Amino acid sequence: METAAQIGVRELDRRSNDGIRVTLLWSPRTNQVFVAVVDERDGEAFELEVDPANALDAFRHPFAYADRDYEDLALAS
Repeated sequence: METAAQIGVRELDRRSNDGIRVTLLWSPRTNQVFVAVVDERDGEAFELEVDPANALDAFRHPFAYADRDYEDLALAS
């Protein structure tokens, strides 16, 4: 599956707290929604594709969605 960077996305929102950066992304071409999480303290990162209906909740609680059956699109350590 393609990553968010590969399909051309728009940033809808972003937030940062205690070294964790969370970004909500949307692809107008595919209507896919992604949540990207970067731990700036240790450089770990992941990106999840989420159902558009759950986008805001996934943005607010990305680690809860990371435990679901969504496919990890990118994982960097």
